[in-house]
Amino acid sequence: MIFVDNENCTDPRINLAIEEHLLRNLKTETDILLFYINEPSIIVGRNQNVFEEINYEYTETHAIHVIRRLSGGGTVYHDLGNLNFSFINNTGKENLLNFKKFTAPVVKALQQMRIPAQLGTRFDILVNGRKISGNAQYNAGNRMVSHGTLLYNSDLEKVNESLRVNIDHIQSKSIKSVRSQVANICEFLENPGDIFSFRDQLIASILEDKGSSQYVLNSQDWETIHQLSQSRYYTWEWNYGRSPEFEVKKRLSLEGTDLELKIIVANGLIKKFEVSALSPNLPEEITGLEKQLLGHRFAKKDLLEALHSWAIPSSMPSLSKPELVSQLFK
Repeated sequence: MIFVDNENCTDPRINLAIEEHLLRNLKTETDILLFYINEPSIIVGRNQNVFEEINYEYTETHAIHVIRRLSGGGTVYHDLGNLNFSFINNTGKENLLNFKKFTAPVVKALQQMRIPAQLGTRFDILVNGRKISGNAQYNAGNRMVSHGTLLYNSDLEKVNESLRVNIDHIQSKSIKSVRSQVANICEFLENPGDIFSFRDQLIASILEDKGSSQYVLNSQDWETIHQLSQSRYYTWEWNYGRSPEFEVKKRLSLEGTDLELKIIVANGLIKKFEVSALSPNLPEEITGLEKQLLGHRFAKKDLLEALHSWAIPSSMPSLSKPELVSQLFK
């Protein structure tokens, strides 16, 4: 097995690009092992609707990255207390959906630390019935990635808050996450060290019977990795725009005027924006919102820019554009 050191990078956009680069470009018959730790981020499954999975306002306020990965499965929260492992294998078609093959070495390593870990029924790892690891896979030809999380000492309050969806009345055909009761691995250790010593123990255990070597990423690797991260993982089009088409229905009360909004978003862009009055005397400027916002990204910054030239109705002197846009994400 070849171990690849990510040089302690904590940018999730770079780490996912490293993983994809190794899958597509490091040609070897030997399995590859990669570990990485990400700064606060939400990693969304390939086929998920971001807006149905995250607390949009919370992620903005707390500067939490939202990144879409290439594998399926549910949404997970990463921070500096979460360790991620990735196995890259050459028999992708044969081992795709064989999660046990890749989680078994991790479970064994945890058990050697006297942690009663076991493989769950949803491709996860449990300790005393609580989830400490979620796993997902994807392939490219005959090669595949099987990667997972290990909650070591994560901020569980932020885990729960960042994944608490705050846009009501969303309808879509996206894959929905299944929420589970989670736990930190350090809770089950008598003398927990830092996450780096934990990582080193895991690596030593996984590699001890496999005859290992190390691959050092060179300048050409890093150039490809940065290009890949910029073209995919840094882009709004990939992280948000790839969400399946969805519909939002909302009721708002703006200075005594009751409204019903119907918003359809496709490829991250507003495809339809309808305003209906639930009370009489709907100002003409409000109906003008429909044309004003069509075709724009369903994102706060973009919608505020789209409303730059929009005139606030004279009958609603206290209405602010930021508050109006904010209401769409609550």
